[in-house]
Amino acid sequence: MNMAKLGKRLRANNEKIDRNKDYSLSEAVALVKECATAKFDETVELAVNLGVDPRHADQMVRGSVSLPKGTGKVVRVAVFAKGEKAAEAEAAGADIVGAEDLMEKIQEGFMDFDRVVATPDVMGIVGRLGKVLGPRGLMPNPKLGTVTFDVSKAVTDIKAGQVAFRVEKNGIVHAGVGKASFSAEDLQENVTALVEQLRKMKPSAVKGTYMKRCCVSSTMGPGVKVDLTTIGAE
Repeated sequence: MNMAKLGKRLRANNEKIDRNKDYSLSEAVALVKECATAKFDETVELAVNLGVDPRHADQMVRGSVSLPKGTGKVVRVAVFAKGEKAAEAEAAGADIVGAEDLMEKIQEGFMDFDRVVATPDVMGIVGRLGKVLGPRGLMPNPKLGTVTFDVSKAVTDIKAGQVAFRVEKNGIVHAGVGKASFSAEDLQENVTALVEQLRKMKPSAVKGTYMKRCCVSSTMGPGVKVDLTTIGAE
């Protein structure tokens, strides 16, 4: 990258970070917070490079974790359910609830939601939206706890700070772990929760190093490499 073309803010941020160093988690979080100088509350993101080949089903890493300090985001939840379960979802704080009517609304272009929950009995309806929801990572999935009759718990968990993650084709998992305005301690706690969940999900088919590299960054800030051995050990 040509440093001469970078603005003053980005240049100053890049000069604070040694690209060749793996920082401890506490050092990395402090640097990310220091570099989050945009005019909005930047999201802090974690990227972990896993030694998996997601083309093989037995090496797919996908799941969710409840961040102990929440995400700092307002998450809009759509629920596919009928009757009593629809009422439960509404009571739990779902932003939109429906069945065939919601399917039709989405087919017409409505996408004003961040997560989707469905009861098993209406998955036939949701399945028709595979081409719309699938590419956006929004398709309900039992492994993520988003296909369930316990819609109240699913909605509550998501609203409280549950994040879903899925390894990309190049072996990287990306997830938001809070906001730059969070305390350093809260961000460290959230990062640790996500990394520990990934550790628990190591596929038995993986040979060699499972967790290769880890990096934290803010929306507009540079990436800071983290020494994985310090996560959960500080």
